[in-house]
Parts: sequence; C-alpha cells; structure tokens
Amino acid sequence: MSLTQTKAKAAEVRAVFEQAGAQVVDCAVLQSAETLLDLYGEDIRTRAYVTPDPMRGEVMLRPDFTVPVVQMHMEQGAEPARYTYSGEVFRRQEEHPERASEYLQVGYEVFDRTDPEAADAEVFALFANYLAPYGTRAVTGDIGILTAAVAGLKASDRRRAALMRHIWRPRRFRALLDRFSGRLAVPVTRKALLELDDPMAGAVPMIGLRSHAEISSRVDALHADAAEGPLAEEQVLLIEALLKVSETCEYALEQLRDLAVDMPAISEAVERFARRCDALRARGVDVTTLEFEASYGRSSMEYYDGFVFGFLSARADWPAVATGGRYDALTRQLGKGSEIPAVGGVVRPGLLMQLEGVQ
Repeated sequence: MSLTQTKAKAAEVRAVFEQAGAQVVDCAVLQSAETLLDLYGEDIRTRAYVTPDPMRGEVMLRPDFTVPVVQMHMEQGAEPARYTYSGEVFRRQEEHPERASEYLQVGYEVFDRTDPEAADAEVFALFANYLAPYGTRAVTGDIGILTAAVAGLKASDRRRAALMRHIWRPRRFRALLDRFSGRLAVPVTRKALLELDDPMAGAVPMIGLRSHAEISSRVDALHADAAEGPLAEEQVLLIEALLKVSETCEYALEQLRDLAVDMPAISEAVERFARRCDALRARGVDVTTLEFEASYGRSSMEYYDGFVFGFLSARADWPAVATGGRYDALTRQLGKGSEIPAVGGVVRPGLLMQLEGVQ
C-alpha cells in the first residue's frame, strides 16, 4: 500500500463529506502547544510530539484536527457550518508501539445549534453509510450521561471536580471512587502526615519544585478530604451500574431510565439519548441492533463530552477505523465568551485500504 494510494482514498472520503455540504479547510502541521497543554495538562505530552520553537515557544506536531478547526470556527465561522479536511496527524504510541505514529486522517465537523441530536444522527449516519461495505462494527456511547452522574453526586465540589477531571482516565477514576468511598485504605504515609499537628514544622529541607505554600495547600486539602467522610455506598453502586450498561441502544435506554429513578441527575442526559435514538431512526439507522456502551470513549481525547461513536474492524489489535463525538464544551473553552454545539468524526483511510486488501 503506497502513500499515493492512501492519499487517493483520503480524497475519496473527503469528496463524500464535501457532497454532504462540508467546506474544505486546512490546518498547520505545527500547532501551538500552549492551547493543548492548557486544555489537557501535561498528560498530553505522553501522546503528542512537542518541540521548542525559537519564535513561537513550544509547538506540537498536529495530534488531530478538531482543536484547530474549533479555533478557526470560533474566530471567523458563520453558523451553521460544516467542514471537512484531510492530512497527517502524529501520535506517540508508547502503549501500542505496533501502531503507526503518523497517519492520514479525514474528518467531518458540524457546528449547528438548531438540533444537536439531529446533528449527532447526521454525522453518525454519514459515517455508517460510507463504511457499510467494509464490515465494521459500530459502537456508541454518551460521556454526557456519566458527567451528569458525577455532577449529581452528594459530595464536595472538590471531590466532584477530581472525579470529573479523571473521567477520561478510567483506572484513576476507579481509584478515586474507591478512595472517596472508603473502599481503599488510606496509605500509611498519608495517615501519618494527617496525624501531625503541624506537618510543615521543623527544619525540613525543601526538595523538588513545589513551594512551601503549594505543599501546605495540598496538606490542607488532604485534611478537608479526610474530614468529609466516605461517599455513600449507594451512590458508588449507582455509578458502577451506570458504567456497566452495555446493550443495544433500545435496551440501554430502558436500563438508563431505570437508573435515572434513583439517579435523577442523569434524567436530562438520558432523554437526550432518547431523542438521538429517534433522530438515528429517522436517518435509517437500526437502533434495535446498534450497540451502546456507557463506558465507551473514556480513553479518547478529553474534548468529547456527549455522544461518542466508533467503527471497529474484526482485528482486535487495530485502533478504530473511524471515531467521533460531540464536543460542545471545547467550543466554550476556545470561544472566548461564545459557544456553539458541535459534533464530528474522523476516518483513517490507511486502515480502509488494508480492509480492502490493498498491498
């Protein structure tokens, strides 16, 4: 499979998106690292290639197109708008060294406040129709239901914020849930620290980069957390039940509505899911067979905050052939006072070529 063939496939996919009404846009290969670091913190360094630039400070090889497309739209875009693009993206693959660190990506993005659930269905159906001949398996989810559940917990703002921050890091989220509920024992060193009358007293040498004030603030936070007491077990069990929902959309909706009786904070998000199901049906998608996993999308880029989807091949060792989702919060973060509902997705033409058996 040559680069020329892959680019031809990318052009074919982009043409499909153009026919759907998208305007072709492009983004620089080198992006300011500051924006992504502000959005996602230092963790982004483990997934992207960052290098210093004498004129611009730190820059990053484009890890995807969504963030720069959102920046472009929020600065100068009209409403509603649909965009498509194609080009190389660069991802460090420390956990999956067998996967390509540079590959072509073709995307379709919709900025439209008229009917968000209809826009979700539009994007998904466009991808599903194009990918139908490739035999991929579609999986959907909704990060918005989980964030609503966390926001509704009877806990301190600090605990809710910590859980919200780690929704996209499932193991860390699980560890926090166990610690806040008392299932996880307090480490011996932390317990000893909390028992001291004044942990900062004495001639303790300052080692590392944290200041005296930062260390003191952290100790105060640990005391506040210890004083709060454990998260109620019934709340933890409801979160666990939510994360285990894995069914077809039709049956998943029934389960989620049952959970909403005891977890009213998710009711609005669940009804958005119901409206999305109706919009998908109107687009010809069979929601009686479409898979829904409440945990799907939690290891993707953190900008997804609602509907998420992926199209998977039969190869368990492959990444998804196509992925996408809703990222309303990202437009709010980059909009400098304005925002607009937005949803989109990307296809990897190189994987499509392999599915076609092109050598």
